Amino acid sequence: MSLEQELFQRSGSQCELCGSKDDLQVYAVPDSPADAEHHILICGTCKEQIEDPEKTEPNHWRSLNDSMWSPVPAVQVMAWRMLNRLRGEGWPQDLLDMMYMEEDQLAWAKAGQSTGESAGGVIHKDSNGVTIEAGDTVVLIKDLPVRGSSMVAKRGTSVRRVSLVHDNPEQIEGKVDGQQIVILTKFVKKV
Repeated sequence: MSLEQELFQRSGSQCELCGSKDDLQVYAVPDSPADAEHHILICGTCKEQIEDPEKTEPNHWRSLNDSMWSPVPAVQVMAWRMLNRLRGEGWPQDLLDMMYMEEDQLAWAKAGQSTGESAGGVIHKDSNGVTIEAGDTVVLIKDLPVRGSSMVAKRGTSVRRVSLVHDNPEQIEGKVDGQQIVILTKFVKKV
């Protein structure tokens, strides 16, 4: 049986990441150890977004909620890598927190990640220069008037589970008094 036939049989003739049945192709997971089964069956849409981060559509990857539990290590590795790439969206961080991988699989997954970058290369730092990641908790260091509202976010307010603004390293988003607001990173301190 050929590799392609094995993958079609294993996957039930659908993309192992998103479940699509269209434009299926064999994909070799980059930076794989020599002794690992490192091929998965994916659709053209997943392949395009994996290979070109600029074309990544976060909602397409919500299917990782299911595929991250695959018994196939190569599928778990790709799910982890994509969730890690999208962690600035907020919801992928929740899935990463739930995901369990053996140490060797986690090392394999991290081997394909670029170091020192978050959310597509934009690094968010608090007022003390500490890197802020999606899902972190921060504290406001100054009273901040909220634009378009009469509300003032008070100094000392804790903002939990922040999300990152992908294209601006000086902005994060979080809920204060039940309202989602954009906060400048120079006015927060990571907890």
